Amino acid sequence: MRKAADAAEEASNSRTLRIAARAGYAVSGVFHVLIGVIAFQLAFGPSGEADVSGAVAQLAAQPVGPLLLWASFGACAALALWQLGNGILGYRKAADNKPAKRLSAITQAIVFAGLAATIMSFVLGRGHNSRAAASDVTVTLMRAPFGILLLLGIGAAVMITGVVFAVRGFRRTFTKDLALSPHRAPRKFQLVVGIVGYIAKGIALLLVGLLVIIATVRAQPEQSTGLDGSLRALKEQPYGPYLLAAVALGLIAYGLFLMVKARTLKT
Repeated sequence: MRKAADAAEEASNSRTLRIAARAGYAVSGVFHVLIGVIAFQLAFGPSGEADVSGAVAQLAAQPVGPLLLWASFGACAALALWQLGNGILGYRKAADNKPAKRLSAITQAIVFAGLAATIMSFVLGRGHNSRAAASDVTVTLMRAPFGILLLLGIGAAVMITGVVFAVRGFRRTFTKDLALSPHRAPRKFQLVVGIVGYIAKGIALLLVGLLVIIATVRAQPEQSTGLDGSLRALKEQPYGPYLLAAVALGLIAYGLFLMVKARTLKT
């Protein structure tokens, strides 16, 4: 058991896996940029799905779509494995092995594993409408024992995560994981896309969690429509198109930040 644990730790800290994990952040950045572009188009006219499924569908539609999807799947799967290793086996630096950081690593592993699964569904030709999928999951949970409490908990957790993202943006705590450039212009770019991106991502998550809670309280699962539905609901508010455009630009900024993170991440 000890040898197996040592082998797993060595694998999770291998240079190859770290490089692949960095690529996973870059892939996630590309998807966030695509989601932001779709959301910006949605603000002033019809558009596709402003969520991960919509972004993956756009990538799949490119001339070398299948190759891009396979490369994206591999990068996201590697990042999920790397984060899982950090969460379970711990980080190389003892100072990083705080319970909160290891729990965050496990959470990120789940998120990127889900992203890898979504990409693979398109590789296999089984891409789905995420709005309908979110509603179906809500219906299933509503019918389950204690399902309503679980949904309320999920909605609250997503909203809290949104607050955490926004706070990280305002307080610039995301810089702890980056090697900031010593040069003024690149450093300023890193900070701007990080601040704007984290705040916008936080707002988007707040909207998603709020819709889950509203759909549960009203017993209207069709209102729980994930990120795409949340952004469309924002558009219907006073000055909605302008608010949606601002969030869309923020999501693009967050995507650029993830690309920067892929290059400057401290590992």
